[in-house]
Amino acid sequence: MIERHFGEEGPPVPVIGQGTWRIDDSAHEDAIAALRAGLDAGLTHIDTAEMYGGAKAVVAEAIAGRRDEVFLVSKVVPGNASRRGVVAACEASLRRLGTDHLDSYLLHWPGQHPIEETIAGFEALMGVGKILSWGVSNFDVPDLEEALRVAGPGAIACNQVPYHLKERAIEHEVLPWCRRNGIVVVGYSPFGSGDFPGPRTTGGRALAAIAARHDTTPYGVALAFLTRLEGTLTIPKTATASRALENAAAGEVTLDAGDLAAIEAAFPLGKRPRTLPMI
Repeated sequence: MIERHFGEEGPPVPVIGQGTWRIDDSAHEDAIAALRAGLDAGLTHIDTAEMYGGAKAVVAEAIAGRRDEVFLVSKVVPGNASRRGVVAACEASLRRLGTDHLDSYLLHWPGQHPIEETIAGFEALMGVGKILSWGVSNFDVPDLEEALRVAGPGAIACNQVPYHLKERAIEHEVLPWCRRNGIVVVGYSPFGSGDFPGPRTTGGRALAAIAARHDTTPYGVALAFLTRLEGTLTIPKTATASRALENAAAGEVTLDAGDLAAIEAAFPLGKRPRTLPMI
């Protein structure tokens, strides 16, 4: 599977990882099996968050005994993002996840606490080895510019944002800005949170034709498209082991110019929205 660095000088991680939002809505054993199957297939980047409730217990059990294999990411809610709050929230998450450190820790979305305080909390956690890097999530360009002003070049590892075939808003400004500044873009909800193109739609037929040429699935085509650019990763969520294996296989799919043109025609970029979408 293709790997890309997590941030300007961060470690390499697979372009396809594993999201866990609401994974605990599925049968517990199924969710555990899916995460472990993903790990076995190379999906070592696992993303969770403070606000994900029972998902953290699922992750903790899935990675037990395998922590060294995992690039583990979590997020702090803005209400806890004061300097002291960030530290306390991280320590609570570490306990729930059964680990002594996170590979990266993100501010879930911009909030009421000054970004200076949040970054100070991140830096304190890095100073004692409880996090190895930090980033942001759902940040538009003005928020990113402010964070960069405070932190300086090379400090922000990633920006996690919504990115799927029907929601390509980040391609207007956020994605180019992040690529210029060495910040990896992690696309979440790559299948559209239940709004994936159906097989009878124009887009669905286009994906099926491309999938047949590459011996993959329409979902695999979507993942390949969303990770086509340098500096991009994606974190699909599944509680089905077989789907985790399909997601991993998509990391080997390389789309050609004709494929990309067909996808662009079926799922046009559209106009830049006034504000960055958030799911």
